[in-house]
Amino acid sequence: MADSPRRTYSPDSLPPVEPPSASFLVQLFLVPALIVGIIVSVWLAFHWLAQLGNDPQAYVRTLRRNTEGRWQAALNLANDLRGPGGAALKADAGLAAELASILADEVKSGRPVGGGHSAEQSRTLCVYLCRALGEFTVPEAAPPLVSQATGDAQPEIARAAVEALAVLATNLASVNARFTDSAAVTAAILGETRSSDDGLRSSATYALGVVGGEGVQERLEVLCGDAADDVRYNAALGLARLGDPAAYDTLAEMLALPDVAAPAGDPESQAERYKRAMVVVNALKGVGLLVDHAAEPPPGDIMTAIAALRDDGIADVRQGSAALLRRVERLGTESIAP
Repeated sequence: MADSPRRTYSPDSLPPVEPPSASFLVQLFLVPALIVGIIVSVWLAFHWLAQLGNDPQAYVRTLRRNTEGRWQAALNLANDLRGPGGAALKADAGLAAELASILADEVKSGRPVGGGHSAEQSRTLCVYLCRALGEFTVPEAAPPLVSQATGDAQPEIARAAVEALAVLATNLASVNARFTDSAAVTAAILGETRSSDDGLRSSATYALGVVGGEGVQERLEVLCGDAADDVRYNAALGLARLGDPAAYDTLAEMLALPDVAAPAGDPESQAERYKRAMVVVNALKGVGLLVDHAAEPPPGDIMTAIAALRDDGIADVRQGSAALLRRVERLGTESIAP
């Protein structure tokens, strides 16, 4: 095979060597440096926010600023309230007062009213602040919640306030404390049970059963006839907590709710089935409260409804039914024991 001809290059055949231009150097070095700098700055900002720790004043300072950073502070505060060191924060009356001040300023600004992204974010912050105040274990957290439940607050904010009052009442009881002005709390919640907003009326009805007070039992009996299902159900559970047998009619309605077919891949039907199961389980708990209070079995139609649930399609319902039947059986045995 003949050798391939060897190629030769002369210096003139090569492209000329030119120094790099300024734009090339900028693309090569400066742009990547800027990108890295931005990434580092963002990381440092989030790292700083994450390191706020259990510093109440750091939370307050950040929450007062109308910036995106307040949402990270809100998340950190929520995590810390529920964390291992949350007890100290929940007992901090000064922190509760600061959060109440931020809530009042936000409402006074008028930002939560109206439509648009800004108003929605402001309402979300107010709802968050109400729920945060409900986590405390000091009575100083109650007045700002009462204010939101009795004023002209948006229904979403008022609902968060009455729900927070119910949580706060439970938290105060856990540390042997109570509201400074229980009558004002009860009056505020009673007022919201007359709201035209079904969701707010339902939450207020639930809170009423938890908080209690003068006129509560009579109002709950009226609410058992409300047009909204959730209101009736919450009213019946509230009466059950008070040991009032007037709850039985609505509890029977709750126990009789049929199971819901929920095909796979149909989240709406699955959500309905889950809600029905929760309603029935709560009804079983309500009957249990009345049984314990009266120390006697429930009416015959209630017993029949409970027995029918032993074959329910939901395991929690079957277990609740069986457990309640055993309690009633034990009660009958104890009543005839010498």
